[in-house]
Amino acid sequence: MVAGAGANVGVQIGEDGVVVVDAGTVARADAVVAAIKKLTAQPIRYIIDTSADPDHVGGNETLSKAGQTLFTAPGSIGVTGDFLGGVASILSAQKVLERMTAPTGKTSPFPIGATPTETFDFPRKYMYLNGEGIEMLHQPAAHTDGDLVIFFRRSDVVVAGDVLDTTRFPVIDAGRGGSINGEIAALNRLVDLAIPSVPIVSRDAGTLVIPGHGRVCDQYDVASYRDMVTVIRDRVRDLKKAGMTLNQVKAASPARGYTHRYGSDAGAWTTEKFVEAVYQTVEKP
Repeated sequence: MVAGAGANVGVQIGEDGVVVVDAGTVARADAVVAAIKKLTAQPIRYIIDTSADPDHVGGNETLSKAGQTLFTAPGSIGVTGDFLGGVASILSAQKVLERMTAPTGKTSPFPIGATPTETFDFPRKYMYLNGEGIEMLHQPAAHTDGDLVIFFRRSDVVVAGDVLDTTRFPVIDAGRGGSINGEIAALNRLVDLAIPSVPIVSRDAGTLVIPGHGRVCDQYDVASYRDMVTVIRDRVRDLKKAGMTLNQVKAASPARGYTHRYGSDAGAWTTEKFVEAVYQTVEKP
């Protein structure tokens, strides 16, 4: 994990090259490339985006141009040696490409070199690189409608993106297809993927989960975070069923008991915004 680039960046290194999960912000992209070069001389082959957030995709173009496509031998698989311009591929869910581009005649929010070159719109895509299977699992309505959870099977590492954010309550972007029930479903998926250190619980072992922001977690950490989100969802749901308005629900402080650790009264994602997002999407399947 490379930290300090906006979102956490996952880096897998092996004989086939480097697979990067999330690219950080555009301002920190050169620093991410430098950090990777300290780890290995191998070229970046793939950048996988877990969402379309600027702190996850901002560095796409810089990292892609610093890398090299796997398909470098002309005609080796029926493509030219300058396939995709020779740069590293950018892979994401289809919804991420849609968020990063604009219709004809409109200004795109990102340069063309930062946009995904490979996308998919089904539950699971996979590759086998650097001696292990890499699963990309689409979570269709969690933080957004384009979230991916990346599972490195032999390494036993999961890169969760903003489905898991240990620094705050999860960001539920209802305007981009996110929902509280989809978020809990995605957290349950993480809990199921990760395996804790049992029966020898004293070992510092088990599946490692890299969150979108914050420290590396184990299965118990993810389960605890999931339980916290579920408790707040249930409180808001029950208050809404009782006929309370949004303002009344906010006044009832449904996030009480968790605000000291995860809450905020200022910034881009406050406790009030989280409660509002839960209230708005709690009835969405």
